[in-house]
Amino acid sequence: MSAAIDSPGPVREGEELDLEKLEAYLAGSVGPFDGPVTVEQFRQGHSNLTYLIRAGERELVLRRPPFSSKVKTAHDMSREYTVLSHLCEMYGPAPRTVAFCEDESVLGAEFYLMERIKGAILRGKQPADLDVSPETARECCLAFVKNLADLHRLDYEAAGLGSLYKPGRYVERQVLGWAKRYTGSQTDETPTIDTTVAWLKGHIPQDTDTVLIHNDYKFDNFVLDPNDLARIVGVLDWEMATIGDPLMDLGTSLGYWVEADDPGGLAGTQCFLTSLPGSMTRMELAEQYAEETDRDISNILFYYVFGLLKIAVIVQQIYYRYVHGATKDKRFASLIFIVGLLGQIAVNAIETESL
Repeated sequence: MSAAIDSPGPVREGEELDLEKLEAYLAGSVGPFDGPVTVEQFRQGHSNLTYLIRAGERELVLRRPPFSSKVKTAHDMSREYTVLSHLCEMYGPAPRTVAFCEDESVLGAEFYLMERIKGAILRGKQPADLDVSPETARECCLAFVKNLADLHRLDYEAAGLGSLYKPGRYVERQVLGWAKRYTGSQTDETPTIDTTVAWLKGHIPQDTDTVLIHNDYKFDNFVLDPNDLARIVGVLDWEMATIGDPLMDLGTSLGYWVEADDPGGLAGTQCFLTSLPGSMTRMELAEQYAEETDRDISNILFYYVFGLLKIAVIVQQIYYRYVHGATKDKRFASLIFIVGLLGQIAVNAIETESL
């Protein structure tokens, strides 16, 4: 289990923070502290940068945008901080916020601080010291669905998040918006993505409901109790949270949900648990969600295909940053192959009309 505990490491080259300026900010906004300030980095994420700030006995998590990003609206620290500040009062797994800094002279960008939630995070590779029984795998899947249903039942107006709502057709706006983002960050010709976009544009349904959605709901955004993996103690990465159609949230989760017989290229990038014995299939996950919420999932193929496109565009945007020298993170060098693979999976789903 030790390898599953979310632990920081050294800060990557080119992503260092100005410790002197950070210490001065902390002293004025969060302190006083007992002991020196140290910085480590949670190195697993692919979008906003996340650091562990230790100051004496206190531990805080700092979130800031990548040092260079083509899509500024995807890294709105003020928005993410506001969402969490309201949400943590009504939704237990949301991290509690501490401070927001809009002065870009401190670290070169806006950033915010939140309390650290300690626990296990399950990612692409199964730790050698972690044995997950079929019973535990299924319990984790049930917790995954129930927590999503609970989030979708939350009264976002009462939580003070009504300002996130935008009138109009949410599903249509998302399809067109992600297609535009793909075009704006495209580096290579990927015909399967073009086919997927065209199919989605031709099959846009009406919105089914309006709820608070996480928009990046997957196992590696969960902090789990190391002694009970089916207990979710934290849900992280709320940068894309908004008010929208709940089935679009489910579709993104399905896009991340790798089954045992899926193409091997995705196995190392998604949570290993979803392909273990006892884990639900994508269809079982969708059916369990329908049982929890009494929602109609007869058109679930559309939302799954959208989820695959959305993930592909996110990967494409990260690859664009790497190609143009905005990041030196070598993990990103081969991401274009993931974009193509996701496009092919989407086309296969369309042709077979199955998840």
